[in-house]
Amino acid sequence: MAGPVFFARSGIGAALAGGLLVLAFPPFGPGLLAIPAVALFLWSVRNSGGSGRATFNGAVFGLVFFAALFPWIGELGLIALVPLVISQAAFTTGYAWLLHRASSWPPGRWVLAAVGGWAAMELVRERFPMGGFPWGMLGYTVGEFRWIRGSAQWIGTSGLSVVVALGAAGLVVAGRTRAPLLMAGLATIVLTLGGWLAPAVAEGDEVTVAIVQGSTPCPGDHCPDERFLTYQSHLALTASLPAGELELVVWPEGSTGGLRADPVLHPDVGAAIGEQARRLDAFLLVGGDRPLNDEEWVNVNVLFDPDGDIVDEYRKRHPVPFGEYVPARPLFTWVDELAAVPRDLIRGQGAKVFQLDFGQVGSVISFEGSFARYARDTIAQGAGLLVVATNEGSYPYSPASDQLIGMTRMRAAELGVDIVHAAVTGRSAFITNGGMIGPTTGLATAEVLTGTVRLRTGGPTLYTRWGDWVPLLAVAALAIRLTQIGIKRAGGHPKAAPDTGSR
Repeated sequence: MAGPVFFARSGIGAALAGGLLVLAFPPFGPGLLAIPAVALFLWSVRNSGGSGRATFNGAVFGLVFFAALFPWIGELGLIALVPLVISQAAFTTGYAWLLHRASSWPPGRWVLAAVGGWAAMELVRERFPMGGFPWGMLGYTVGEFRWIRGSAQWIGTSGLSVVVALGAAGLVVAGRTRAPLLMAGLATIVLTLGGWLAPAVAEGDEVTVAIVQGSTPCPGDHCPDERFLTYQSHLALTASLPAGELELVVWPEGSTGGLRADPVLHPDVGAAIGEQARRLDAFLLVGGDRPLNDEEWVNVNVLFDPDGDIVDEYRKRHPVPFGEYVPARPLFTWVDELAAVPRDLIRGQGAKVFQLDFGQVGSVISFEGSFARYARDTIAQGAGLLVVATNEGSYPYSPASDQLIGMTRMRAAELGVDIVHAAVTGRSAFITNGGMIGPTTGLATAEVLTGTVRLRTGGPTLYTRWGDWVPLLAVAALAIRLTQIGIKRAGGHPKAAPDTGSR
């Protein structure tokens, strides 16, 4: 093998493609690198020369890409990182094997297989296994580009993934047909113009908000009495806020809770937080974890009203596997690291929309912010403002915070709402105007961020109503093509029948 053939069949091209694609995501960039990166991967699969080499390329690409995209998970131990990387790489491995089976198709139909297959892979990967893991979806790479980001209101991040995949596949076959590349270019122009001329932004009344980022006494570690000291830090910063100037104060995930600092289980904690709500004459949304018994707990956002009373709470619906619960726990008793997860999180039931004096506010907690479906159903139920509360205390100095903000900014673009993104040790930020990230806090710093956001008062965006309709169409188009092939093969042809040239 020599030259391009060796490059495609040895796995070198797939490895380079995986590394290049990582550079399209935060904290690197630019996102435009996603198109040549995916094109290089698709080219290596198309020119692999056999199903075994194609499968190998898919595995190499996935292992390089995912291992380099979220190595910070390794701070929880290799037991957390290695299985996750392997499980995610299994998707690109299977995708490459299946795509190779279409390598003999005409270029236009091969592009259909590449794009429809990628859309199917992302749809499944966002939901399976154990609820899914959406890190690395192609649509997130366009988040930095304001005008095309605005088109997420119609097609969502998942639809933008389809556009990126179409552009990449079009590059691969550009020497034989330019139609797919022209289609991708036209789609980009239309989406960019639409996002510029008709952006989906919150247009209602302004709300003055403070994010209290209290950090912890031991970022990245778990020191004695950490949760109580974290609560005290948030309380002290809140006490420094001026009275009468704020309408909403947000504490992030894990700012209360544990054995000594839960506002529901410990009346003194609830009274101290309630006193600050009364003093400020503002609503106060507080994150925390509450033990229910020796085996179960809940992750909650608790709402205090301006009278200092607890009036409502939201319970997290999507726990982090092996971080907030242990699936099939009896099978993993031999893993010592899982002793750090002694209880399993009990899932909340459904979205929650808080009824505040100035409007309706919804919230999601940490990991949920990376999934479009949780924010989408919250806004669909009437929320005009979204709070994303996160902690990130286990990896405070990693790219995790920037990557999550890059995802939540797409929630703002998809749903046309402003977002209050509050973290304990990660960066906190206000995300407004269809995904514009405003001033942010530092990593693992104790500080307060104040600003204004607007409530969305217009109707739901197309994406809020219809969800992932673009990737579903791409998958349906591929399914129709496969059905046609199956019917043709099942019907057969007489041996003496002439070749009609229909393909």
